[in-house]
Amino acid sequence: MTPRPVVQPDDLDRVDLASPVLHAENNLDEVWRHLRANDPVHWHRPVDGRPGFWVITRHADVHKVYQDKGHFTTAGGNALATLLTGGDSASGTMLAVTDGPRHQQIRNVMTRGLNPRTLEAVRHSLQQTVDRLLKNALDMGECDAAHDVAANVPLGAICDLLEIPESDRHHLLGLTSHAWSTDHADEPPQEAWVAKSEILLYFSRLAKERRGAEYDDMVTLLANCRIKGEPLSATELMANCYGLMIGGDETGRHAITGTILALTENPDQWRALKNGDVDIKTATEEALRWTVPSLHGGRTATGDVELGGKLIKAGDVASVWIYSANRDEEVFDEPDRFLLGRTPNNHFTFAYGMHYCLGHYLGRMEVHAVLDGLRRLVGNVEQIGEEKWIYSSILHGMHSMPVRMTA
Repeated sequence: MTPRPVVQPDDLDRVDLASPVLHAENNLDEVWRHLRANDPVHWHRPVDGRPGFWVITRHADVHKVYQDKGHFTTAGGNALATLLTGGDSASGTMLAVTDGPRHQQIRNVMTRGLNPRTLEAVRHSLQQTVDRLLKNALDMGECDAAHDVAANVPLGAICDLLEIPESDRHHLLGLTSHAWSTDHADEPPQEAWVAKSEILLYFSRLAKERRGAEYDDMVTLLANCRIKGEPLSATELMANCYGLMIGGDETGRHAITGTILALTENPDQWRALKNGDVDIKTATEEALRWTVPSLHGGRTATGDVELGGKLIKAGDVASVWIYSANRDEEVFDEPDRFLLGRTPNNHFTFAYGMHYCLGHYLGRMEVHAVLDGLRRLVGNVEQIGEEKWIYSSILHGMHSMPVRMTA
């Protein structure tokens, strides 16, 4: 297959790291390697009227930002797409862009919906779904791993958790796939806003239907919970259902597609998986490190702070690049190799600290189920057409990857 063009460090002052087109159409590995070695806390110039921002690429520095609640906040946004364009409208209501006591209060409620009984039920259903999808792919012979397999795995898991009716699920899949990324460079931004609005309205209606009902799913839990005697506001309810849907679907989908691509590109690792030479749990962590479904996280400095010998001033936007940190030579041996037996594996795929991804249970279960299904059911998988990458500066994955699967 045709590799994407490699952006060289000499081009760094001419590229826009907040551009979805840059990430979809290019390979930035050399840029990340150069920044880690020479300018790990890098000031990115303003572009097209947007403010400049800090680009943080080393694992150790990313760790510092994630754990430093005193100098960095997600209030206002947690990604460049919103931080550079006026802030996130869900700030202070959605868990991912809320800090302080309210963050912990909402997180405590949502954690109750991820209890062992619920997760075990989701896990059982998830493995059945994966097995069915892989058997269908084998029957077809040739399929699109992104569309025919990966898209349907996390969709089922998150919709089971939220108890979304079967009749609504594929409509929601179409909306989530457009909310934070596009399939084409020239897709109008209005489509993303329409998709986000429709998801929010959908959960507003669903939550109203479930007020007063007995809790057995996350939407009902959120619709009927009380924090200090008060229910969640309508905005908090919609925003956090939206956050669960987007995070639970997009992350797993791109991790699964990326894992299948990596296995086609590394036949030695495919053999290790098939032969039982690697533990599935260990392999899952390497798949998550390698695929990096979220390219970066964003923060705003709340006070002046020194990092990597640079002064980040109060109000500055700081981006921590998970993709780069997950390939840091100081932390990972042979970081540019996909090694299913890698251990330890201290990746940042689910972030770190108070904003450690609440859905990490689901993400791990989804990738684990796919690896297990591939080991048991699929004799060989090969890529038979060009993969097509999504256009996003936040998410990292493919919307199409033609493969041939044989038993």
